[in-house]
Amino acid sequence: MTSTTDPARQVRLALTPKTSLAGLLDGAWWPYSRDLAAELPALVDALEENWGRITRITANPDPWPALPYTVAVHGRSLNVGWFSEQDRDTMILFSYSLRRCDLLVVPPEAEPASAARLMAAASTPGNVHDTGVVMSAESTEAEVTDGMRRRSPYLPPR
Repeated sequence: MTSTTDPARQVRLALTPKTSLAGLLDGAWWPYSRDLAAELPALVDALEENWGRITRITANPDPWPALPYTVAVHGRSLNVGWFSEQDRDTMILFSYSLRRCDLLVVPPEAEPASAARLMAAASTPGNVHDTGVVMSAESTEAEVTDGMRRRSPYLPPR
């Protein structure tokens, strides 16, 4: 398996346009694994270009097997706060510019079509749904699609 810090690997990130209406979510991130220490440096690189230096992140501990309190990013330590009260599919990143970035975290094991729908929903300008609503809408969509595939002779099975 290729390391997530491999420069050839693209960060799977969709952000709302800077000039758009603010929404509840600023976009979505689809990591390749649940190893936050390996995944976070590439995400920070992608965000710092437009958002300024990321200083801290918060996340729910449930989806992450290892819970580091700091992650090394280019020779500095990025503080990580773990809050079980935070939505399990949300990551919040804070920058020096006093900007906050709320991202929906797409599960690494998500099917590409499902991930694409989640990323599009989370990066829609002026979105009014939190991660719980977006994830539950996608679960419903997946159930309907799977049900249609089982009943239709025209749709190929997964």
